[in-house]
Amino acid sequence: MVVATTKVADLLSTRDRTRLAGVHPDLVAVVAAARQQLPFIVVEGLRTRERQAQLVKSGASRTMDSRHLTGHAVDVAPTVDGEVRWDWPLFYPMAKVMKDAAQARGIAMVWGGDWPRFRDGPHFELNRDAYPAGTG
Repeated sequence: MVVATTKVADLLSTRDRTRLAGVHPDLVAVVAAARQQLPFIVVEGLRTRERQAQLVKSGASRTMDSRHLTGHAVDVAPTVDGEVRWDWPLFYPMAKVMKDAAQARGIAMVWGGDWPRFRDGPHFELNRDAYPAGTG
C-alpha cells in the first residue's frame, strides 16, 4: 500500500474535492492523477447508509455492503465538451487512465466495469484484500 502525497487541491475542482471528502487518500490520489489525463467528474464518494439504502431500493445498487460506506469507493463519469456523458464506450478510456494511475502508485483498485454481473462503469473501489474496511 502506497501513501498518497498528491496535493489534491492543485488537481481537482472544488466540486470534486467536496465529493471526495471522506474517501481514502490513496483513491483520491488515483482520481487526481487520472484527471490530469482525461476529463471526468466525481459523481459520488462516501455515502451514508440511508443513501445506500435508497440506491438499493431503486435498483441502482444491489448491496448494503458497498465500499462507498467506508470511503473505499468512488463513482466518476466522463465529460465531453463539459457535459457529463453516460455512454459505455466513454467509460473504457476513463477506466484505463484510472487503472494506470493506480498501478503507477502501487494501489490495488477494482473497476466495476470488469465485474461479470451488474457491471458498473462509473465505479472504482480499493481492493478489499489490500484495503479492508476500517483502513484509511
